[in-house]
Amino acid sequence: MNTTTRTDAHPDSLISRFEATFGAAPDGVWAAPGRVNLIGEHTDYNEGFVLPFAIDKRATTAVRLRDDSTVRLLSTSGDDGIVEANVAALAPGRAPGWAKYPLGVVWALQQRGVEVPGFDLLLDSDVPLGAGLSSSHAIECAVVTALNELTGAGLSAQEMVLLTQHAENAFVGAPTGIMDQSASLRGTSGHAVFLDCRDQSVQLVPFEAQESGLVLLVIDTKVSHSHADGGYASRRASCELGAEVLGVRALRDVAVADLQNASEVLDPTTFRRVRHIVTENDRVLQTVDTLRSQDPAHIGHLLDASHASMRDDFEISCPELDLAVDTARTHGAIGARMTGGGFGGSAIALTPVEHEQDVRDAVVRAFAEAGFTRPDIFTVTPSAGAERIQ
Repeated sequence: MNTTTRTDAHPDSLISRFEATFGAAPDGVWAAPGRVNLIGEHTDYNEGFVLPFAIDKRATTAVRLRDDSTVRLLSTSGDDGIVEANVAALAPGRAPGWAKYPLGVVWALQQRGVEVPGFDLLLDSDVPLGAGLSSSHAIECAVVTALNELTGAGLSAQEMVLLTQHAENAFVGAPTGIMDQSASLRGTSGHAVFLDCRDQSVQLVPFEAQESGLVLLVIDTKVSHSHADGGYASRRASCELGAEVLGVRALRDVAVADLQNASEVLDPTTFRRVRHIVTENDRVLQTVDTLRSQDPAHIGHLLDASHASMRDDFEISCPELDLAVDTARTHGAIGARMTGGGFGGSAIALTPVEHEQDVRDAVVRAFAEAGFTRPDIFTVTPSAGAERIQ
């Protein structure tokens, strides 16, 4: 998916590029952000709790409806040229490359009974690919927001969350939950999105690190990952097996106090997977309580514990992620963890402003000494969710 070479973040530039490409002005421009998950990993599909936030990097789409059933898609990277499809012929497994994300949204809308005409679309995104920041969901959320308005479908944010999840699961073939779409569609500036994945209820929790003299660094290890690969699916299968053996609807229903009994009835690997989910849910709740009553600096130990659990119990880390986390912690970060689905992607490090450069320099140096690809390191802040911007 080649979608991150941006020409200019301003929508006027995208509109000009659209007009030059498709011969007419778009009907509008819509944007949806990627997300960072502050804490709560792999708990979403276990009907548990997560705490992501929308970030200040996003996918932007200029869209114009057509009078026929043809869809024409182009990314500002230009690597793939214009991708054409027919809305009447969409089917899972047939869409190429990055186009499967917008086309999956069209297919899911049709499955819901929404009549979607053909359209032209130009995509621009600065959400890093394969970094665990949900670049694909940013595309889907921008597209569904645009088409929801242009077709008059009238879907709520909650309905669009489920629709894009259906597109991911059934069209793209990735067994993801609802966290990423919920952050992208329901996030607001200055807040994290406390999401109960059982009933989709959302509470906005203050998270303004900068006001406390902190920054949240993202360390993109450049180790690409894919939600459609076997590692993600096998972890999900282990969770489902654990819930079945323990006789619960989902691991959300297992408490920390139940883990001793679980260790006696589950095989060692399944138990470790279950222990991660159960303790991670508890860490999310602790983090929410802390952010509501104290400075964000007090959540550092919870971030550290989350990473240890993902590394040792869920086994979804990798040497690059571990090195990023350990190096950040030893050079001034008050808490760090991998974020996203795992097997690569990014780590986050909650860091006092005065130590930001120390952490940046130390991580780059450590990666060079280990012979790893140079990481990208940048800050993110909680930002607005999907919206029409022009």
